[in-house]
Amino acid sequence: MLMNPGTIEQMLSHLKIDEMNVLQTAALEAGQEEGDLVLLSDTGSGKTVAFLLPVLALMDDQTAGTQAMVIVPSRELAIQIEQVFKTMGTGFKVTCCYGGHLRETEENNLIEAPAFIIGTPGRLADHIRRNNIHTGRIKTLVLDEFDKSLESGFQEEMSFIIGSLKSLNKRILTSATAALEIPDFVGLQSVRTLDFLSGEKTERLALQQVSSPDNDKIDTLFRLICMIGDRSAVVFCNHRESVERTSALLKEKGIINVFYHGALEQPERDSALAKFRNGSSNVLVTTDLASRGLDVPNIRYIIHYHLPPTEEVFIHRNGRTARMDASGTAILILSPEEKLPAYIHEQPEQINLPAKAILPAKPKWTTLFISAGKKDKVNKVDIVGFFTNRGQLKKEDIGLIEVKDFFSFVAIRKANVSPVLQLIKDQKLKNKKVKIDVAK
Repeated sequence: MLMNPGTIEQMLSHLKIDEMNVLQTAALEAGQEEGDLVLLSDTGSGKTVAFLLPVLALMDDQTAGTQAMVIVPSRELAIQIEQVFKTMGTGFKVTCCYGGHLRETEENNLIEAPAFIIGTPGRLADHIRRNNIHTGRIKTLVLDEFDKSLESGFQEEMSFIIGSLKSLNKRILTSATAALEIPDFVGLQSVRTLDFLSGEKTERLALQQVSSPDNDKIDTLFRLICMIGDRSAVVFCNHRESVERTSALLKEKGIINVFYHGALEQPERDSALAKFRNGSSNVLVTTDLASRGLDVPNIRYIIHYHLPPTEEVFIHRNGRTARMDASGTAILILSPEEKLPAYIHEQPEQINLPAKAILPAKPKWTTLFISAGKKDKVNKVDIVGFFTNRGQLKKEDIGLIEVKDFFSFVAIRKANVSPVLQLIKDQKLKNKKVKIDVAK
């Protein structure tokens, strides 16, 4: 083992984790044994840390070049894992590769080979073909959410990437669902499976249903959100067009919300998630893109506006709430023509909506966009200092701050937006002129 216990305790401390849970302890132990590892656990059970610890235990800070690679099905999951890895303070250089932003930025980050690479199949395969990623020293491979990564649309790229890793001697596959045939090209050998799909999480998940009197369920959704109030809710639709339509109709009815789907550009995705995370919007309308890798704590309600097409989708959607030790509620909206899917074995509790719909309180926060980020040497401390000094804000009037590569988001109390924008107009952030305005 290359990593000593003191180092583990330090990394857990950075993550504000007092001690490893049973899943993480078992994964760390099993990951250092001979053979490959399949790790099955519920969403929100600490799975990311569970696979990062054994990977780090196999890495050597005296070895140059890339030692480990994590392949994920979505850019959001890639970014989430990168954030966890950086927070751990490992000392290893990490690079994240995914579509939706400039490949040239990643190419610059890959010039000095990072020890750890996280990415989506298409972008990783592209970098390998361009010789931007040198695979000769990669010994450890993680396929996170492998059930999604190994779907037919990814198989060609996945096969190419894995075939390029000639020095591979450890494979770790993770998933929140068990039933999947793993293709031969993955090359699993002497597999050990840790199955932590205990079903405990469902005890913390309340399942409810509400009946819509019409096939068009938008009015029922509106009244349901009014009943929920200002608690955070994710509304799942099955198609991108439905997401935008539903979002627009809710706005017409006075419900502040943001929408999110795969056709949005990366800055649009980042803006929507930032607003939802920081409380500028309590409602997120989305496709199943958000059912995996969406790092938003304390989501109270999952609303299935459209019924999930499969049990797997149902599980992953619901995994956005009742995470770790928290509780949550999943609500299905049924039209007169719809019945409960066969894979739902328990009868959900029936909700009767109040006759009068009262609009929830408006969010207290507004998100501002800043046209500078990590690549401009801007960090959270800089942003807090700028808004307290130049914007004359108290620290309690500044909410969640997110710093991306080329831009940032900061939440401030809604009542302060107009005066702050006036005060900071023409002011420089770290001696640089930047654009600051309400995020679109």
